[in-house]
Amino acid sequence: MEELVKLAKIFSDLNRLKILALIIRDKEVCVCEVCDTLELSQPLVSRHLKQMKEADVFNARQEGKWVIYSLNENIHPTLECWIAEIKKELPSLPKLMACSTK
Repeated sequence: MEELVKLAKIFSDLNRLKILALIIRDKEVCVCEVCDTLELSQPLVSRHLKQMKEADVFNARQEGKWVIYSLNENIHPTLECWIAEIKKELPSLPKLMACSTK
């Protein structure tokens, strides 16, 4: 039951849903790509990504000085419903802005 509450809190924020949608669509993204694409500050995006990583929604790997985020393959079954709904919204997302510092 606690896991469901944790996930509900994670996805009660529109920006976190948009970040999830970007990662579903583009498979892997770095913080700067999310910042540039969604026009959000780096500290805000980093905080959101950290929360979702701690909830086992995302995996993260270091690539040079960048951290690359991707969807965790072993997601909680409840997330499958969220993902199905988010996939319907993918056409409304802005095009991913390539990281200008890579």
